[in-house]
Amino acid sequence: MNRYLFLSLFIFFSFSAVSQEVTKIILDSANNWSYDKAINPSVQRLLGHVVMSHDSARMYCDSAYLNNETNSVTSYGNVRIKLSDTLNLFGDSLHYDGNTKIARIKGNVRLLDNETLLTTDSMVYDRNTRIASYDYWGKIVNGKNILISKYGYYYTDIKQFYFKEKVILINPEYTIHSDTMMHNTVTDITYFYGPSTIVGKEDSIYCENGWYDSKDHQARFRKKGRIYHLDQMITGDSIYYERKTGFGQVFKNGYLIDTVKNIILTGNYGEIRRSKGYAFMTDSAVARLVDKKDTLNIHADTIYSTFDTANNIKDIRCFYKVKFYRKDLQGMCDSLSYHGSDSLMVMYHEPVIWSDSNQLTADSISLFFKNGQADTMVMHNSAFIISKDDTNKFNQVKGRNMIAFFVNDQLYKIKVLGNAETIYYVREEDRTMIGINKAVSSNMLIYMGKNQVQTITYIEKPSAVIWPENQVSVHDLKLRGFKWLGEKRPMRLQDIFKR
Repeated sequence: MNRYLFLSLFIFFSFSAVSQEVTKIILDSANNWSYDKAINPSVQRLLGHVVMSHDSARMYCDSAYLNNETNSVTSYGNVRIKLSDTLNLFGDSLHYDGNTKIARIKGNVRLLDNETLLTTDSMVYDRNTRIASYDYWGKIVNGKNILISKYGYYYTDIKQFYFKEKVILINPEYTIHSDTMMHNTVTDITYFYGPSTIVGKEDSIYCENGWYDSKDHQARFRKKGRIYHLDQMITGDSIYYERKTGFGQVFKNGYLIDTVKNIILTGNYGEIRRSKGYAFMTDSAVARLVDKKDTLNIHADTIYSTFDTANNIKDIRCFYKVKFYRKDLQGMCDSLSYHGSDSLMVMYHEPVIWSDSNQLTADSISLFFKNGQADTMVMHNSAFIISKDDTNKFNQVKGRNMIAFFVNDQLYKIKVLGNAETIYYVREEDRTMIGINKAVSSNMLIYMGKNQVQTITYIEKPSAVIWPENQVSVHDLKLRGFKWLGEKRPMRLQDIFKR
C-alpha cells in the first residue's frame, strides 16, 4: 500500500512540474579542454576545476566528459551540483541528462539543504519534480534528529522525507522504528504509515498510522495506537497525546490498563492527565478489577481514577447509574467508590448487592475485598437482606445496621445491630413447611450455610414465634420497607449496560 502512496506522489509531482524547453549544458570554465573527432565527435574532455551550467543549476568537478549530441555530462572527482542557494549535491561521480534533468550521483553522496544533511552511496535527483531518492541505505541528520532507512525520497521543495523499510529516527529524547514513515524537516512532524514504535525514557508508543510533532511533543494515532507509560497502557481506535504534559485523549474502544493494580478502564471516550494525577472514561465506561479467579466489571456513566506517586491507579469513582457484575457477585447503585489501598468498595444512594440467592440493601454499603474476594460487608442504616427460596417465598432480615462476613465469596455470618427483625420460613429437610418464624430483637447473629439460614441467635429482648402458614396474612409476610429488585439484577456481563 505504501509503494502505491509513493508512486502516486511521484505521478503527482511529475505532472505538476512546469514543462520547459530543452536547454543545452554549457561549459563555463575548465583548466584543460580536449577534443578528438576520431574518438567521438560529440564528446569534449574537460580537466581541472570544471564548471558547467544548465538553467539555474551549476555543476563542479575535477574532470568531465560533455556530450553535446546527447546533452549529457559524466563527471568525476569532487562532484558538486548547486541547485539553489541552500540545496547542494556532492559525490564522487555524476551522470547528468540535460534533456530529462535527471542526475545520478554515486560514491560518498551528500545532499545538503540548510541544516539537513543526507548521505548515501547512490542517489537519483530529478530537477523536474525536485525529488531525491536512494534505494540502498541512507542517513539524514537534521538538527537533533538522525534518520536511517533502506529506501528514501526527499521532496526538496517542501522539505519532506519519505522512508521505507527498517526506518530509524534517533533523537536525544526518544527513538523511532518504523516500516514506512514521512518526516518534514521544517515542521518537525513525523507521519507513520506502517508498524511504528516511539521509545522514550518513561514511555513508549506503538501505532500503524498517525503523526508525531517533535517540536510540540504532540501526537495522534489512528490505527492500533498504544501508549505505554511506566506500568500503564492506553489504547483505542484514535488517540491524541502530549508527551511533555502527559495529557491524552482516547476515542472509541478506549482502554487504560494498570498492570500493577490489575485494573482496566474502558470506554468510548476518555482522558488522562498525568500532571494532575487522574484519568476518566465515559460513554459505555467500565472499570474491570481483574483477579485470578474472576473479574469484577463495574459500569457507570463516568468513571474517574486517581493515581498514586508511582503513577498507578489508587482510587476509582463511578458516577451515576452504576451496575457491576461478577459470576458470584452483582450489584447496582447511583454512585460508587473503590479505594485500592484497603480494597474497599463503597456504594451510595439506593445500593443493592446480590450474592447467590441473597439481595442486600441499605442506605450505603461498604464492601471489603481480600485477595480479590468479598470479605466483609458493612450495611449502614435501613439494612435489609432478602433471600428467595426454591418455593418463591422470601426470607427476610432487617435491622438498623448489619455486618456480613463472607467465605469463598459466600455469606456465612451476619450481625444485625439494632431493631433486628426476621421473617424466616422453617422447613423440614424435604422442604415441607413447618411454619413461619417471625422474630424481633435488639441484635441478632445469623449463620448461613449453602445460602440458607442455619441458626439465628437473638440478642437482647428477643421475641420469636413460629406461626402456621395459614395463620399469617399475606400483608404480614413482608417486613416494612420490603422491595424485591430481582428483575434489575445483571445475570450476565452484558446486563450491566441495561438501565
